[in-house]
Amino acid sequence: MITFIVSILLLIAGYFTYGKFVERVFVTDRKRQTPAFSMRDNIDYVPMNTTRNSLIQLLNIAGVGPIFGPILGALYGPVAFVWIVVGCIFAGAVHDYLTGMISIRNHGAHLPQLAGKFLGKAMKHVVNGFAILLLLLVGTVFVTSPAALLANMTSLSLTLIIVAIFIYYLIATLLPIDKVIGRIYPYFGALLLFSAAGIGIGLIITGAPIPELSFQNMHPDAAPIFPLLFLTISCGALSGFHATQTPIISRTTQNETNGRKIFYGMMITEGIIAMIWAAAAMSLFYGDQSLSDVLAAGGPAAVVSEVSTTMLGAVGGTLAVLGVIVLPITSGDTAFRSARMIIADYIKIDQKPIVKRVMVALPLFVVSYALTHMDFTLLWRYFSWANQTTAVIALWVGTMYLVLSRKPHWITSIPATFMTMATFTYLAYAPIGFGLPLQLSYVVAALGTLICIALFMKRVRRLSRTTFVVDEPVTSALAAGKTGVTLTTSS
Repeated sequence: MITFIVSILLLIAGYFTYGKFVERVFVTDRKRQTPAFSMRDNIDYVPMNTTRNSLIQLLNIAGVGPIFGPILGALYGPVAFVWIVVGCIFAGAVHDYLTGMISIRNHGAHLPQLAGKFLGKAMKHVVNGFAILLLLLVGTVFVTSPAALLANMTSLSLTLIIVAIFIYYLIATLLPIDKVIGRIYPYFGALLLFSAAGIGIGLIITGAPIPELSFQNMHPDAAPIFPLLFLTISCGALSGFHATQTPIISRTTQNETNGRKIFYGMMITEGIIAMIWAAAAMSLFYGDQSLSDVLAAGGPAAVVSEVSTTMLGAVGGTLAVLGVIVLPITSGDTAFRSARMIIADYIKIDQKPIVKRVMVALPLFVVSYALTHMDFTLLWRYFSWANQTTAVIALWVGTMYLVLSRKPHWITSIPATFMTMATFTYLAYAPIGFGLPLQLSYVVAALGTLICIALFMKRVRRLSRTTFVVDEPVTSALAAGKTGVTLTTSS
């Protein structure tokens, strides 16, 4: 278990070292008023303490992604550990921190508004489409997966469970954030931590046979590590879905100095969860049934049930599965909430009247319910591509912010370039994309990446010749007296 334990320790060390470095690069301002106060509306802009914000952030970002993704990624072998550690510390946590902090500096703006400001007006419309697509896919995936687990545990019908989850989602999406989400998430958080800690301790106590570090591709179908592993394991390493969630908490954060704990720290926590489940899945390599057999028989949910009951027994295993069920439900509700906020900001609909909130949210639930009838595996593939494409856009937004602020941009430009190449390769190679041969896909992806870099540099040169305001003045939000977000690009 040396690789597994060292990986956990590296993730923890990453928070105190690289996380501190990233915070210094950004330069927080303890005295600057956050949107939670300057734009308070008691619906979405509500000051909440750091502990509550951290738990909400963790549950927002940690859906089935850091469980199902690492379980599927475990098929590749211990190389998955490398991506979780390196991706989480140097890409995912940086992505989450900068997205949250840039949002705080821009009136709690969501990713589409930030993309429009930093990457151009056309990108605002593109990212709006991507964000809504991603959030619908997330909301749908995070309905079907916990519903399937609950149906296996009880005698209730799958349809009834899906309807019940949708009703909860509707309530959590419409009511003020501190009325439902802010009150029940601490309890859900305790269940989540019990689940992850229980499995992790169980792995050590039982001496589960976890393979040591190797870069060998152990996938039974010899699926290429690049790009597939980097899109299969997203939550827990790097996830664009987080860029849609962090602005929710940027609107409730009381002080900028809380950002490292809330945004960077909770991503590290998610990475630890991903590491535990990847290790648990790899331990099945040596069982009576191989990991690939269990996945073929019942998908990632079957692996969750198998691992939980094996490590913790019937009662503990049931609690662990409940913790896994909580994860997607507590990400699905904020996925729809985020979609409502993004659409409202885009078409400028005031969200104080509940009737207007219903008007925006209801069509989302109708479309999502229709998507629940699609095959889960197919949904996950589309989710993976949309997810990492969104992450790439968020990383380029962060890079532009750092370039224009005259700060070290390599902390985002390096992972942005790498993931741009990965997502282009996936789009060219995967069956849901163009289905090209792998070598040709690399060439196409390299050209696409170079074009993106060239367009980025062109945007940098253009903005460098203007007076560009990277951080919106706090007073402008107070003077506007609006709950919507309007961003300017020059003084």
